[in-house]
Amino acid sequence: MPADPATSLLCPVCRDPLGFSDAAGRSLVCPAGHSFDAAKQGYFNFLVGKGTVFEADAADMVAARFDFLSAGHYRPLADAVAERAAAALAGDAAGSPGTVLDAGTGTGHYLRAVLDRLAHDGVSAGAIGLDISKFALRRAARLNPDAVNVVGDVWQPLPLADHAVDVVTVVFAPRNAPEFARVLRPGGRLIVVTPRPGHLAEVAGQAGMLGIDPAKDERLAASLGGHFAALSTDHLDVPLSLSPDDVARLALMGPAGHHLDRGALASLAATLPPLTAVSARFRISVFEPRH
Repeated sequence: MPADPATSLLCPVCRDPLGFSDAAGRSLVCPAGHSFDAAKQGYFNFLVGKGTVFEADAADMVAARFDFLSAGHYRPLADAVAERAAAALAGDAAGSPGTVLDAGTGTGHYLRAVLDRLAHDGVSAGAIGLDISKFALRRAARLNPDAVNVVGDVWQPLPLADHAVDVVTVVFAPRNAPEFARVLRPGGRLIVVTPRPGHLAEVAGQAGMLGIDPAKDERLAASLGGHFAALSTDHLDVPLSLSPDDVARLALMGPAGHHLDRGALASLAATLPPLTAVSARFRISVFEPRH
């Protein structure tokens, strides 16, 4: 049987263990009586108190990401992440059920690929998807009803017990190295995806997307080095052939979407050819915690 990820959850108010109080898995409660009911879409909101100071992705940004990823444009990346996660979980000598945390899960497409790969391989695992955007979690909870989907801020203490998960995946999302190291078991794996220089360069400038920092490699190593040791780094290039609507979705679904002029983006799409060749360039890095 898959691991029950709810047994790893901590109350965001008092940090006591959480558990389901109903057979349907719609209500989480801690011994102190703090309770969290699932939204009708199936996710739990753990942003308590003052919530977060960070801006969550808006509904149209999430819709653009969902449509773009559902079209399969980044499927080779999802498969590559799933392959590494499956290898890490299959390597558990004890053979006990594992747990995957997808930090910054977004619409849940990458976690879905991981869970499908594990099921294909006959590997048992539970899953937790964490994201700051309730709009994203609405999509993720529908796509991954077999995961526990939680609205939370990755920069705050994660609502997970020490050494509770076997794999953490972070695809284009923030990286809280101390917390990732705390929740990973010894021998666990952190899988990080970042863009490489030249990523989407054919359309990035005209679509108003953010540029890629040429020192991104060094900054990644510096941010994780005190808590993680690097195991491998691989490059993945994916050639894309995008319609004007795909280009607009690509621009809107990323961090630049918070500031882009939607009207200007629609005007740009109207000037593009039927198909535009674009190069997606990813870096996939695997780390282990320095426990």
